[in-house]
Amino acid sequence: MVRTRTFLSISAIAALAACSADRIPTDAVTGPGSRIADSKGAEMRALHAKVCPSAAPETARCHAWVRVDEAGIAVTASTPSGYGPADLQSAYALNVSGGAGQTIAIVDAYDDPNAESDLAVYRAQFGLPPCTTANGCFRKVDQNGGTRYPRGNAGWAEEISLDLDMASAICPNCKILLVQASSATFANLAASVNTAARLGAHVISNSYGGGESGSTSVEASYNHSGIAVTASSGDNGFGVEFPASSPHVTAVGGTSLRTSTNTRGWTETVWSGAGSGCSTTYAKPSWQHDTGCSRRTVADVSAVADPNTGVAVFGPSSSTTSAFLVFGGTSVAAPLVGAVYAVNGGTVNFGSDPYAHTSALFDVTSGSNGSCGGSYLCTGKVGYDGPTGLGTPNGTAAF
Repeated sequence: MVRTRTFLSISAIAALAACSADRIPTDAVTGPGSRIADSKGAEMRALHAKVCPSAAPETARCHAWVRVDEAGIAVTASTPSGYGPADLQSAYALNVSGGAGQTIAIVDAYDDPNAESDLAVYRAQFGLPPCTTANGCFRKVDQNGGTRYPRGNAGWAEEISLDLDMASAICPNCKILLVQASSATFANLAASVNTAARLGAHVISNSYGGGESGSTSVEASYNHSGIAVTASSGDNGFGVEFPASSPHVTAVGGTSLRTSTNTRGWTETVWSGAGSGCSTTYAKPSWQHDTGCSRRTVADVSAVADPNTGVAVFGPSSSTTSAFLVFGGTSVAAPLVGAVYAVNGGTVNFGSDPYAHTSALFDVTSGSNGSCGGSYLCTGKVGYDGPTGLGTPNGTAAF
């Protein structure tokens, strides 16, 4: 693999205008359990860093993590490393021929000026059909549906590339609508969700989250019956974030995905960073029946999220260049699951669909994302558990 070294751009620094936009916070690189086996079984050292900073009250941060080296430098390449579309389609037994006429909306904060051109490189690399403004497949709007785009932000631009690429990988025939909120406040992101619904999205993917405090004033913006609204569960391990805790979304947790000699050809365990647990704010929806949590439980379903078993993405590697990077976080899982909904078509009644199709899911039964006395809220179990919900997609019949 051709490898270059460039400082990682993250929005933690972009938001602090006095600092360089290219440094990683000292607490961003994590190493626990970093001796892992890659997809070919070779042991390697894998480190990763948060793309977005911790969020202030009533503000969200993106849930993406990027692979870095031991010096904290983003690992970039001219050719992809990490799982590509064929790997993901194989892992989840997906027939991706559907989706024509469906629109996947990606809601993120701030502007990525190179979103369309970076997406073109990813799709060309993996033999996916072009998705451009010119052919009517790609559309980028601001949170009001216009073209007065917000200011740029390095970390959120990386998140945007991740989301667009995952939607493309699972539903290459879908149209993509990118809605860019003016900032990462709950209010602006919620307004963007409403815009996505108004502009005809069948799926709305949200790869971000923050504390539940202050979220009740905007929760109604995620209530769009008939539209699949997915939300990533978080990437700090055991604990609940909004909008994943909304009873009107499909909360998407995370797994570690590796090849295997089993019949499926793949195996999954709980990713230690996946968010899960009991909401302190929202009532349990009627379709959720676990007994260890009296309120809304996170998550509903899951997909690959571990950056140690990460996905290939083409996106910004500095303020001036783009390259292939390896990403993880439940930011991967939310658009992936959303794209499964888009491939399958049909109306969606909030997060209830997986609960009616449990036989069409891969159950994840091992691993943990934190300490909760060994209960299902933070530990992979047979059947439902917090970090992975009911499991991961097994063909389009799952949703």
